Amino acid sequence: MAAYPRLVPQDSHLPDKLARTIDERANFCFGCGPDNPQSLKLSFVIDSADPENITATATVILTKLHEGAPGYLHGGIIATLMDEAMSKVNRPLGVLAMTRHMEVDYLRPAPIETELKLVGRHLRRDGRKLFHTAELRGPDGKVLARAKGFFLVIDPEYINRGE
Repeated sequence: MAAYPRLVPQDSHLPDKLARTIDERANFCFGCGPDNPQSLKLSFVIDSADPENITATATVILTKLHEGAPGYLHGGIIATLMDEAMSKVNRPLGVLAMTRHMEVDYLRPAPIETELKLVGRHLRRDGRKLFHTAELRGPDGKVLARAKGFFLVIDPEYINRGE
């Protein structure tokens, strides 16, 4: 059984879920969490200068640890990359939102140990529903995978209550 680090000091009287903000607790995120030793350590540049064209971009170089077929990324890792890229465009919209539905089209094998470009893009909002897309591109600019996602805006208190 794996041991996980506590998010609060051992002598704290606060429950873990109340001791830190949502952002602080997200530091253990598998995709981008700096406190998670297994994290993909994704780092995004957010461009929200044009509210109609919000993007999140990251350079990705993954290793044999993320391999599916020999020399290529595992499909589940690619899906994780897509989800991360799309979720990052929620922040400049000023909301907390969670993935409700996502579709991934795997167009070409994505090589490991190669610099790839990951881009998430906001398409539109309909009330609590956010619609985003993402692409993973190879060093030659060819699209290796494409995704579309539907995210649902949630009240941060929902997370704090642990529901």
